[in-house]
Amino acid sequence: MNWDAVSFDWNHARAFLATVEEGSLSAAARALGLTQPTLGRQVAALEAELDVVLFERVGKSLILTETGLELLEHMKKMYEAANLASLSASGQSQAIEGRVRITASDIMSAYILPTALQKIKEIAPRLQIEIVSSNQIRDLQLREADIAIRHVRPDQAELISKLVCEAEAYFYASKVYLDEAGRPQNKDDLQSHVFIGFGDHNRMIEYLQPLGIYLKDDNFRFSSENGIVAWKMAQHDLGIIAMSKDMGPSEDSMEQVLPEMPPIKFPIWLTAHRELHNSRRIRLVFDLLSEHLRGKQNKLT
Repeated sequence: MNWDAVSFDWNHARAFLATVEEGSLSAAARALGLTQPTLGRQVAALEAELDVVLFERVGKSLILTETGLELLEHMKKMYEAANLASLSASGQSQAIEGRVRITASDIMSAYILPTALQKIKEIAPRLQIEIVSSNQIRDLQLREADIAIRHVRPDQAELISKLVCEAEAYFYASKVYLDEAGRPQNKDDLQSHVFIGFGDHNRMIEYLQPLGIYLKDDNFRFSSENGIVAWKMAQHDLGIIAMSKDMGPSEDSMEQVLPEMPPIKFPIWLTAHRELHNSRRIRLVFDLLSEHLRGKQNKLT
């Protein structure tokens, strides 16, 4: 390893990350138990150590520079790794116990989360994890769940959210359906095909229009609120479905439609109530889920 490559103080990096997360120097100083001048000096020291400008100071506001934005994700990964290492080394994770409720879509709950739960079991075996499988945006404010995994960022001030990654989806259909209905050669050809919707397919119609795909309500002959049910419909030759690439390639009976078309990208947000995010058990699960989902997406790209 090149030990000389790391030329900055972790405390300075922590001060930078806290400033971004908390929104101001004063809020970050309170969160870290420091005075504002001390925290400001630490952020300035990091800029000097890296020979970069991380913030532009506009009046009393701090705005991240492009360099600051670029470094932010790396600093977040450092924080998560340091947090997990600290828990593991001290044995604290073994003592973390209690129930954590995670709400996610049915597809996410059935096909993505089980492998994340294996990691959580390894790190904190005394935790009790409950998965609330739902395609609805459940209300964290009413404590229906502790952590939500969603494609939409909630706008309530008392909730904190983290954009974990951008996932990708493609169009799929069964080989039997495509043999019978014909294989689309371009986006315009999609207008003559049957589609399977799940959730609000009107939102899907609107989402696809900027991508040059113009579908109508009549295209969606079959639909379900349940993503797994909709996927089964597609497997039974009923039409074309837009689905995460986690699912499509795993089924021999299914074929990607318009394989040269760029992916349909959608965000994955982790959200928790601000108060609950201070809980050690919820913070641990939140960080482990973030690490798992980001890592899984990186493997798929």
